[in-house]
Amino acid sequence: MNDRQGLDAADIRILSAVQKHGQISKTKLAEIVNLSPTPCWARLTRLRAAGYIRGYHADIALDRITDVTQVIVTVSLTHHRRADFERFESHVRGVDEITDCIATGGGMDYVMSVFVPSLAQFQALMDDLLSAELSIDRYITYFATRQVKRSTPNLSKLVHRPAR
Repeated sequence: MNDRQGLDAADIRILSAVQKHGQISKTKLAEIVNLSPTPCWARLTRLRAAGYIRGYHADIALDRITDVTQVIVTVSLTHHRRADFERFESHVRGVDEITDCIATGGGMDYVMSVFVPSLAQFQALMDDLLSAELSIDRYITYFATRQVKRSTPNLSKLVHRPAR
């Protein structure tokens, strides 16, 4: 079970259930995926050991705890050398306020999601990034006004492509 081809339909059902429900009881998982508990749990254990499950996370209602500002930032670097990308990515990994950062092809090099308590703190974060000599050429900010949709990919649809 070291590659994608080693996953069968039951494995995909287990991964989908864990993705949706997080850590759930052996009995509940077995019920959801339509397997008996012991084989279901053995499969889950193998999937964890093989690295298919990176962790379990809670979806915290930040707006109930504190005021928070989410900013989406696109970043373009001045140069496109490996060292520039590595320096930028290494720095970003150490900034707690940057919760997501993806490298992209096309017009911008990165898209980041930033969570801060205020616009002033966002500006301070950007000032720090700009002064860190990360070869940032330009950045564009988009302030999130409300969450329209937040979900995980539908694993079953990604794995089972329709025949053409």
